[in-house]
Parts: sequence; structure tokens; C-alpha cells
Amino acid sequence: MNTENSVPQFSIGILEEHTQLTLADLCRACAIHAEQIIELVDVGVLEPQGREPAHWRFGGASLHRTRRVLRLQRDLGIDLAGAALALELLDEIESLRTRLRAMGGEY
Repeated sequence: MNTENSVPQFSIGILEEHTQLTLADLCRACAIHAEQIIELVDVGVLEPQGREPAHWRFGGASLHRTRRVLRLQRDLGIDLAGAALALELLDEIESLRTRLRAMGGEY
């Protein structure tokens, strides 16, 4: 096995928010091109720190969000805007569930 060309795998279930990924790290972890990450930033799915792509840093949650959008696009056959909207709605549902649990309710 040639380890020189192997791609690092980010298969950890949960990456903490203080984990910092570069644009290249995120591309490798998700097996996509930088242009696709830039599109995700443009539509507001990802919010990197830094002013330009060469200096962008993404928190660990960005890996999860990117993979989730890609899965929505693949599984549902929807475009990026639709996947971004679906992700926003899923985030809202999770937020509401968290609030409900905090109040002692069930869903």
C-alpha cells in the first residue's frame, strides 16, 4: 500500500468545533473539489473564518454539514439551493427538539 498518496480520512464521529480544517482538508475529507466548497459558502451553508479561500478555516461542524448537504443532493436529487434549504429546515427541527427536551417535553 502506498501511504505517500493516501488521503487522510476524517472518520471521527464527532469533530469538536475548535477543530480547524483548511479548504484542502475539507475537500479531501468529502472527496469534492474546492469549487463545490466555495458554492456552499456562497449559499450560506458553510461559514469559514478568513477572508479568502486560501486562508479559510472551517470548524468541525462544517465537515458534518458538507457531508449532509452532499447526501441530500445525492439521495433526493435536489439542487444545491434545495439542499441548503432542507439543511436549514433540519437544523431548525433539531433546535426545536432541543428546546422541547430542555423544557421536559417529548416529541
